Amino acid sequence: MMNPHDIIIKPVVSEQSMTQMAEKKYTFVVSKRANKTEIKKAVEKVFGVKVDKVNTINMIGKYKRMGANVGKRADWKKAIVKLTPDSKEIEFFDGM
Repeated sequence: MMNPHDIIIKPVVSEQSMTQMAEKKYTFVVSKRANKTEIKKAVEKVFGVKVDKVNTINMIGKYKRMGANVGKRADWKKAIVKLTPDSKEIEFFDGM
């Protein structure tokens, strides 16, 4: 297993992810090589919570144009982590 801080790259801050926090679902950008078990262990170790379920989505980068030139944004992996009902909330998101 990789270092937990290498697996969890950053949180996703969007309107949809903020509304899911009421259901104890948190969204993170994670390493493309990480699987669900590694993501679960990393979140439990870094934030000290109990994870119930992990859903992962491979996000494909969009093609963008700058005049005649075409470029592509990087592909990335998103993980939606659901905590158990008796688990504490992640304090990292409280200030948002």
